[in-house]
Amino acid sequence: MIIYNVTVNIDDSVHDEWLIWIKEHIPKVLSTGKFDRATFSKVLVDEEMGGQTYSIQFRSYSRKALDTYYRDDADRLRQDGLKRFADKMVAFRTELEVVDEYAVNFK
Repeated sequence: MIIYNVTVNIDDSVHDEWLIWIKEHIPKVLSTGKFDRATFSKVLVDEEMGGQTYSIQFRSYSRKALDTYYRDDADRLRQDGLKRFADKMVAFRTELEVVDEYAVNFK
């Protein structure tokens, strides 16, 4: 499984508007059918650049599904955020390959 991670720093001046937008945007990404779930997290650090930082982790079904997302959907879905928040947002993307998962099982 591949995790497609998007880390975003958003300026405080548009934070509330962006928060509403991203909570509508995440389901649009999921609706492409390339991911089975997403986790939206706040990064708990004080940024030198200011603003607030978030991470959105989309769990892709496969490498092929993620490549198809890049080819068919990524540019279109990024455009709205870029138009609205271009100079108030910094984003970078990383890919993570899940090697193993562990859980605590209480009996």
